[in-house]
Amino acid sequence: MMAISSPQYVWALLTKPMLAALGVKLSALQVTFSLLIVCQTFLSPLQGFLIERFGPRLLLSIGGVLTGLSWILSSRATDLPQLYLSYGVLGGIGTGVIYVGIVGHMVQWFPDKRGFATGMVAAGYGMGAVLTTFPISGSIDSAGYQQTLLHFGILLGTVALLAAQGMRRAPPDWMSDVVASRARPEDAGPSRVLRSPVFWLMFAMFTMMSTSGLMVISQMGAFARDFGVSSAVVFGAAALPLALTLDRFTNGLTRPFFGWISDRIGREPTMLLAFGFEGLAMTLWLLNRGNPVLFVLLSGVAFFGWGEIFSLFPSTLTDTFGRTHATTNYGFLYMAQGVGSILGGPLAAWVHESTGSWVAVFSAVIALDFATALLAIVALRPLRARLLQRRAPLPAGLPG
Repeated sequence: MMAISSPQYVWALLTKPMLAALGVKLSALQVTFSLLIVCQTFLSPLQGFLIERFGPRLLLSIGGVLTGLSWILSSRATDLPQLYLSYGVLGGIGTGVIYVGIVGHMVQWFPDKRGFATGMVAAGYGMGAVLTTFPISGSIDSAGYQQTLLHFGILLGTVALLAAQGMRRAPPDWMSDVVASRARPEDAGPSRVLRSPVFWLMFAMFTMMSTSGLMVISQMGAFARDFGVSSAVVFGAAALPLALTLDRFTNGLTRPFFGWISDRIGREPTMLLAFGFEGLAMTLWLLNRGNPVLFVLLSGVAFFGWGEIFSLFPSTLTDTFGRTHATTNYGFLYMAQGVGSILGGPLAAWVHESTGSWVAVFSAVIALDFATALLAIVALRPLRARLLQRRAPLPAGLPG
C-alpha cells in the first residue's frame, strides 16, 4: 500500500512541470489524474472477483508490476494521450488491484476489529508518500520530472512486487467463533448488495467525501500558486512539499484512529464526527488561504478529517453485507472514488477556469462535507438498522 501511494499523492508536484513541457490547460492535464482514479476504482469489482478466484499473491504481484511500469512509460510520454494511457489507465489498473485486494482481505482476516484493521492498511496508502514527497520534489528540481518518473517507477514497482509475495487468503474457518457471533445468517453477494438502498446511499456518501479530498489532492499545486503560498518557505522548507508531506502523515493517521473509534462508538456516529470535522477544517483553510504557515498546518488538519473514509466505508459495508464476498462488494463501492475524481479533478478545474477563483470550488466541497455528515445520522443509520433487524436470527424455539 505504501509503494502504490505516490501516483495519487505526489501528482500535485508533477502538474507544474508537465504543464510547461506539454503546453496544455490544467483541466486537460487533470484528466490524467481522473483516469488514474477511475481505472483504479471502476475496475475494482472485476479485480475483486479475480482476487477471490485466483488469490491475492498473483494478482497483487501483477498490480505491483503495472504500477511501476506506468511511471516508467509516463517518463517517455510526449503528449496527453500517451500520458493518459500510461499514468492514468495503466497506473489505475495497477494501484487498484492492490488497493481493493488488500482492503478486502483485511476485513476477512480481522472480523473483530474491521475498522482499525482496514484503517491500518489504508494508512499505508495515505502515509506512503511521506517517504517520497521530498525526494521526488528534489529529483524533479534537479533531474526533471521524466527522470524522476523513471527512477521512482522502478523503485516503487519493485517494492510492491516483493511485498505481494507475503500475501495469502484467510483460511475458511479463521476466527469462526467471532464470525458466528457477529455475522448475519446469509452473507450477501453483489447481486443482492446492488439492489439495496443502503448500498446506494453509501455510494453517494462515499462520492461526496471523495470529491472533497480528491479536489485537494489533484489541485493543491494549482491553488497554492493562486493563493500565493507555493514558493513561500515555512519552517525552513518549501511550503508546497511540506504541506504535502504533512498531509500524507495526517491522512494516514486518521484512518486507524477513526477506524478504532468506530469499532467502539459505532460507524455512523464516527462519520458524523469525522465528516463534520472535515467541513470545518476546509472552511478554516479557505479563510486563511493567504497565510503560508496556516496554509501548511490547516492542510494537514483537513486531511485528518478526510482520510478516514477508507476505513469507515469498507468496514461499514462488511458489517452490513457480510465477509464472504467482501472484496468484490467493496470493489463496487470503491467505484465512488472514481466518480469523486471526476468531480474533484477536471470538473473542479473547469469551475476554477470559468470563475477565475477557487472560492466557489472550496465552497462546494465544504457543503458536501457537512451534508455527508448529516446523512450518516439521519439516513444511513436508520436504513442500516432496519436492514440488519430484518436479517437478525430468530430466537431459539421460534418458527422460521
